[in-house]
Amino acid sequence: KLFGKHNTFDDFIACAENLIETKRTVPEKLVIHGASAGGLLVGAVLNLRPELFSVAVTRVPFVDVLNTMLDASLPLTVTEWEEWGNPSDPRVHAYIRSYSPYDNVSERPYPHLWVTAGLNDPRVGYWEPAKWVARLRAASTRRSVIALKTELDAGHGGASGRYDRLRDLADELAFVLDRLGMAEVAPS
Repeated sequence: KLFGKHNTFDDFIACAENLIETKRTVPEKLVIHGASAGGLLVGAVLNLRPELFSVAVTRVPFVDVLNTMLDASLPLTVTEWEEWGNPSDPRVHAYIRSYSPYDNVSERPYPHLWVTAGLNDPRVGYWEPAKWVARLRAASTRRSVIALKTELDAGHGGASGRYDRLRDLADELAFVLDRLGMAEVAPS
């Protein structure tokens, strides 16, 4: 939280490096996932070490941290200053900018991404994942698929129908398996 936030990203990267160094996996098979603030974690890590991962899944990722935290008219911003800090303070502004996923996209070999947004999400505006995906597509130096699925009837928690959540999970898993080369259809 606050000025210790970067520890989260460093720890996540250290775990990924350890899994690779101990030969438990290889970057070509390493998949990561995060939702909301966990999507911020995934986004920040991808800006720091994209080559460690093959596929990343983010559900309603909080990726435009700086712009959101600067907009006090949004319903959760002021209460979230306790977690992220108030960027009207120049020191806080600089720190948030140093890790905000949207603000740190650059030419890098980004992995395949499955990104979701909810049109009715009161916590993460649908425009955050949308503009992040656009920036990633323009910057990626790898031939990766960067997919965006915007749920028109969903909020922060995704679809709410009895089977809709399962359909969403099936879409996500199908994307991951396909990108890992594991979605071969068996001959009938």
